[in-house]
Amino acid sequence: MGSAQTRAGQAERAEEAAAELAAAGVDAVALGWVDNAGITRAKAVPVAQLPHAVRHGIGASPCFDSFLVDDSMAPGGGPVGDLRLVPDLDGLVPLAAQPGWAWAPVDRRTQDGAPHPGCQRWFARRTEQALAARGLAVRAGFEIEWVVDRPGEPEGGAAYGMDRLIDRSDYLRDVLRALTEQHLAVLQIHPEYTPGQFEVSVAADSPVRAADTSLLVRQTVRAVSARHGLRVSFAPVVAPDGVGNGCHLHLSLWQDGHNLHAGGPGPHGLTGQAEAFLAGVLEELPALLVLGAPAPSSPLRLVPGRWAGPYRCWGLENREAALRLITGSAPEQANAEVKCFDAAANPYLAVGGVLAAGLAGIDAGLRLPPEVPDDPARSHGVERLPHSQTAALAAFRACAPLRAAMGEELYRAVLDVRGAEAALFRERSPEETVAATRWRY
Repeated sequence: MGSAQTRAGQAERAEEAAAELAAAGVDAVALGWVDNAGITRAKAVPVAQLPHAVRHGIGASPCFDSFLVDDSMAPGGGPVGDLRLVPDLDGLVPLAAQPGWAWAPVDRRTQDGAPHPGCQRWFARRTEQALAARGLAVRAGFEIEWVVDRPGEPEGGAAYGMDRLIDRSDYLRDVLRALTEQHLAVLQIHPEYTPGQFEVSVAADSPVRAADTSLLVRQTVRAVSARHGLRVSFAPVVAPDGVGNGCHLHLSLWQDGHNLHAGGPGPHGLTGQAEAFLAGVLEELPALLVLGAPAPSSPLRLVPGRWAGPYRCWGLENREAALRLITGSAPEQANAEVKCFDAAANPYLAVGGVLAAGLAGIDAGLRLPPEVPDDPARSHGVERLPHSQTAALAAFRACAPLRAAMGEELYRAVLDVRGAEAALFRERSPEETVAATRWRY
């Protein structure tokens, strides 16, 4: 936690927070983190134990770094060792859809209080700090898609249809109310393409906070769905032949209060630094799939014609390009969207990886290749992104910027998990893969 004075100050703040939560009827605090398989894990403490958790952390095995999507472990995971889960009070929030509960994201630390080298949240924070050291900041936010169903009652209605909004109006209202009560600024909520599919977007924030928020949004949607008797899936693919769930990452680069995606001499108003940043992201997109579209079913989503961003190219408002440029109606709205990511990703790995790739692009002075202004499928020579875990892993192994930014322990842990999952699902059909992962995310 740093100095003894800082730990004491945090514990005092936790005492005040615990008293406020107890007065509001909160009995327990769920402490959440995400493993390398993209599964959100949790431990919980009675609200009176929150100050102790802040001061000393809660024990958790490092074996979670080796967990796979089916709760088996990659080689190297074992029973020895201990880490401390330390709640971040800035992310502490009472849960509107889980009466009596609050939630906080955690940093994983070693027994002596140092950041755990395999902590994905710490990786995202380090890349954010590397940007800040250059006078740069990123505003980021995730669009989150999900599918609901009630067993035995198939969902129907038109894509984006008002009929589907009417059918689920009570449900969507409760999702909106819960998110708003948790002080999240909802920008849009609406039916999506696939039956039973919906999407919500919330306001942008700093990269680590955007990742925290994506977890809070998903947990809230899951809790509201349960109270309505609905199952929910954020999996990349819910039906082998259907349009899947994305978790698109929007981001913009800022300096001294100015959006570097507007007012510059580059394509569509990009400044030189913003263009170099995006060129770095585009350069490393094949490797970034290991972080941002990592599930055994993720390649089944990256299919041409489904607007999933399966092509390694960029374009203004091009929804088939993996990197979509958006100018917006005002300079502060300009941003870029990474469309090929999904919610099987650990959001801290996804955002940290994108920042690391962007920084590498700035360092190398990269420039964007020619824009693809129409459907990439009709443009000669446009490269498909890897559409197998094996191909994405090969790109990840060759990606020096990600390896350097992540550090050897985190890089190796991700490589081990992805490799073990690829082996686990290598002989399974698409139908078997989807069936095994549909309700895991």
